[in-house]
Amino acid sequence: MAYFTKQQDSIDRAGKVLADIFCAVLILTFAVVFFGVAGGALAFLITEGILLGIDYVVAKQDDVSGAAVR
Repeated sequence: MAYFTKQQDSIDRAGKVLADIFCAVLILTFAVVFFGVAGGALAFLITEGILLGIDYVVAKQDDVSGAAVR
């Protein structure tokens, strides 16, 4: 599945990457504060895995529908 859509320009793409990095650092920070270093790292990996799984499953605007409508 494509990370970027065809309609996004370079500013949108850079903003999306920076926002994802910021959110990952924020989630990691909260996880380490609440669960300690080892538990926080594990919680971070689990949470990021779930978020990546959801991003993979949810359909994008550019995706072709499975239904053949004529």
